[in-house]
Amino acid sequence: MSTRVEMASEKEASRGLEWQVTVPGGSSVKLETDSVPTVAGWRMRRLASALVSKVLDFASKVRKIAADDPRKVVHCLKVGLALALVSVFYYTRPLYDGVGGAAMWAVMTVVVVFEFTVGGSLYKGLNRATATLSAGSVAFGIHWLAIKSGRTADHIILGASVFLLSSAATFSKFIPAVKARFDYGVTIFILTFNLVAVSSYRVEKLLALAQWRFCTITIGFCICLTVCVVIRPVWAGEELHRLVMRNMEKLADSLEESVAEYLEEEEEGGVDCNQKLGQKSQGYRCVLNSKSSEDSLANLARWEPSHGCFSFKHPWRRYLEVGAAMRQCAYCIESLDSCINSENQPPDSVKKHLAKVYAKVATESSKVLKELASSFRSMRKPSSIDYLVEDMKNTADELQNALGSLPQEATSLIIETLPLITAASLLIEVSARVEGVVHAVKEITALPCFKPADGEELKARSTVA
Repeated sequence: MSTRVEMASEKEASRGLEWQVTVPGGSSVKLETDSVPTVAGWRMRRLASALVSKVLDFASKVRKIAADDPRKVVHCLKVGLALALVSVFYYTRPLYDGVGGAAMWAVMTVVVVFEFTVGGSLYKGLNRATATLSAGSVAFGIHWLAIKSGRTADHIILGASVFLLSSAATFSKFIPAVKARFDYGVTIFILTFNLVAVSSYRVEKLLALAQWRFCTITIGFCICLTVCVVIRPVWAGEELHRLVMRNMEKLADSLEESVAEYLEEEEEGGVDCNQKLGQKSQGYRCVLNSKSSEDSLANLARWEPSHGCFSFKHPWRRYLEVGAAMRQCAYCIESLDSCINSENQPPDSVKKHLAKVYAKVATESSKVLKELASSFRSMRKPSSIDYLVEDMKNTADELQNALGSLPQEATSLIIETLPLITAASLLIEVSARVEGVVHAVKEITALPCFKPADGEELKARSTVA
């Protein structure tokens, strides 16, 4: 008996290899080999692995954000609490009927008004309430005028008023003063006016509808403000204070480290030049990029009620002056950083001639900035700032004298020494601009909320005794 064994043609990759055995009588039996991983299954496992990796990476980022600033977690819980409280007006039938069925406006108010800082919530809440009241009043007055004008002219009056007031309100947003303080309020004014004016053509009892909506918006704003102020409040004024303080520290570290790395004689192996440049320039770049944050926090700080040591007289304008003075200094450090990383480098002998005084100027300037940051951190008047400024001036004069006593080798190689001379000039300019930061900070530390320095306080007590 003969047995013929032949291999079947290879089928789709998703199926394994098959063997077909033909036996006498015409019957055949198919034998499958051990199952091999299919293409679809391999892709599914790869997709699942990638999905799990992305989920874990996202969870790691979320954990890092929460660990870096736990106030963000508290803010999320505060928003949830405010929405839970305001939803009572929607779920409870007596309260829902009491506000004329407009309880959803209270929920919407909490969603759009609740901000991270108290100043942000006040800014949006007051703008929304004022814009709603004024827009509703204007729309109701135009509606009354349209009714008195007769059925023929009422839609013309309403349409013309919508066109003119919406155009005028939109144009007002291009005015810088209005844009900075009332941009959100103007937007709500346009929205509310058009809603009331357009609906007044078809809706009866317009005054009652406007009253209910204004009441629910006020309820939502009050709940939002209460939760924001009572539970772990975040004040924009304090955030502005911390931002300026951190920028001072970054500016001081950036100046000191840039000059220190420039004066290093030994090259660091295995470190990319661009990476080093990014690391040491990070400090002053943060200062240069913080203007929008400072302006935003200052704008919100003006809306906040009495709190902290500044009470109602928060010097947010003076903080902006300090930020502007630090950016002037940061621009100089940016130019200095570009100069010292120039391809044209001076001879080592000339570099060593100025290395000590270079480091001294950078260190003294950095000490001044760190003393100012320490004063902001402790809320005390800087005790030794005048002495540090005097030392900084002396080292700047010393650097200037050192430039005049360069060796003959340096004066003959003017092209090679030009970056070194430019860097020295920029260092002297940095010390001069640090003085500008000192003058701006003294305007703030002179306020009563800053306590006297430790030595001055002991001296005052001994004088009283």
